[in-house]
Amino acid sequence: METTANLSDIKAKLEKLGYTVSVFESKEQATDYIDSKIDGSSVGFGGSVTIKEMNLYERLEKHNKVFWHNHPIPEGKTAAQIIQEASCAENYISSVNGLAMTGEIINIDGRCNRVSEIFYGHKKVYLIAGINKIAQDYESALYRARNIAAPKNAQRLKLKTPCAIKADKCYNCSSPDRICNGLAVLWSKPYGSEYEIILVNEPLGY
Repeated sequence: METTANLSDIKAKLEKLGYTVSVFESKEQATDYIDSKIDGSSVGFGGSVTIKEMNLYERLEKHNKVFWHNHPIPEGKTAAQIIQEASCAENYISSVNGLAMTGEIINIDGRCNRVSEIFYGHKKVYLIAGINKIAQDYESALYRARNIAAPKNAQRLKLKTPCAIKADKCYNCSSPDRICNGLAVLWSKPYGSEYEIILVNEPLGY
């Protein structure tokens, strides 16, 4: 369901929807850029293989206060506390599960902290999409999020769900470990916060 994408066209579409958009040829360039934009601030991360591949935590923690429950939890803290602190950060960074060439941005979540944080509560939100996350239209992007990204993440997290066995598709299960409990769709930029979409011309994450 993925598609050959012209990042210039997607950039123009997203800008018409109110977002700031930056395009990079590599994850290293994108990491350098984000690292230069956020300094002496607080940063919350959503669960993301993309963020891990970009080494964003390691870069940003050197000169910011960073909260990420996917990183080793500091002594005396719990994952729930880190997630709560991330929700109060000035900046929030997440990858996306699907980005339609028509402009819709899609994320699916199990705990739903990530999808809720994308919507509200931060001065600025950065959303990162590798070229593998881009789909032709809304239906294709939603399919990608449910049947490619979610099963692969369930398998990575060793969840007890039907999709985690082969990471092949969504089974719309009723497992307590179900990873697709909440869906976030951004039709255009919400008002009240800054949003910057980071497009990277290489595959990143699931």
